[in-house]
Amino acid sequence: MLDREGFRPNVGIILLNTQNEVWWGKRVREHSWQFPQGGIKYGETPEQAMFRELEEEIGLKTEHVKIIGRTRDWLHYEVPDHFIKRDVRGHYRGQKQIWFLLRMVGRDCDVNLRLTEHPEFDAWRWHDYWVPLDMVIEFKRDVYQRALQELARFLTRPAQATPHHARHLRVGHGPRASTPPNPADADPEKK
Repeated sequence: MLDREGFRPNVGIILLNTQNEVWWGKRVREHSWQFPQGGIKYGETPEQAMFRELEEEIGLKTEHVKIIGRTRDWLHYEVPDHFIKRDVRGHYRGQKQIWFLLRMVGRDCDVNLRLTEHPEFDAWRWHDYWVPLDMVIEFKRDVYQRALQELARFLTRPAQATPHHARHLRVGHGPRASTPPNPADADPEKK
């Protein structure tokens, strides 16, 4: 489903813990990291799509989160031609996203990356609110920056720009590790 300008409607999710750290997921079989996101299906509202994607991608249900805010309008990014599958080239230009800021009210053990047959992520971590944008594929960086800036006003305490580090890595429900993401890796457009 594309709009007249060739953008696919999509939602992005920034999930916070009580320390205002964000949920950061590692793409399956890749060394790239991103926030959960996904397309809006025909007939869905952005909020309905967000809750569906939240459950499909990280296993959290409505009772595990609280909506804190959302972007006022669509944020757009264009996808470079070499990332677009041949069968969808032509009218497709990229994505337009409504970003949601959520507070986790559940527990870390409620996250389930293996809920579906085709998981999006194989590991996750809590990360400083101001994630290093060089970890995000280049054509999405501006949208990430604008979403983080716009939604920062909803934080219950100021999120300071601190040295970028991650507290821990979670693989499914497994033990913690301290493997940092590799900024040289980029995630190809999947949605």
